[in-house]
Amino acid sequence: QVQFVESGGGLVQPGGSLRLSCAASGSISSINAMAWFRQAPGKEREWVATVIGGGRAIYADSVKGRFTISRDNAKNTVYLQMSSLKPEDTAVYYCNLAPIPRGSWGQGTQVSVSS
Repeated sequence: QVQFVESGGGLVQPGGSLRLSCAASGSISSINAMAWFRQAPGKEREWVATVIGGGRAIYADSVKGRFTISRDNAKNTVYLQMSSLKPEDTAVYYCNLAPIPRGSWGQGTQVSVSS
């Protein structure tokens, strides 16, 4: 089963930017779609964005226009570039397979947006 290690989170002020990385334990070149998810305190985990093999991406309405998902198959890594961050983006961010997250969940990376 594919495992993931997320990194790149931190504390940022509203309007700031962060770039998250997700390293997979094996090759992702044969995996069609991968996604980022997030879980805010007291809330259920929610889907954020998906990148498909050809590079096409889809986004949740809440992040559309602010976040960009991408993948580097050679590095077995998926990225999430986040800009214009808002306090409501505060959450632990995870990556997994898409559309069904069948891989093992990693520990995630904490993103906190606060002034």
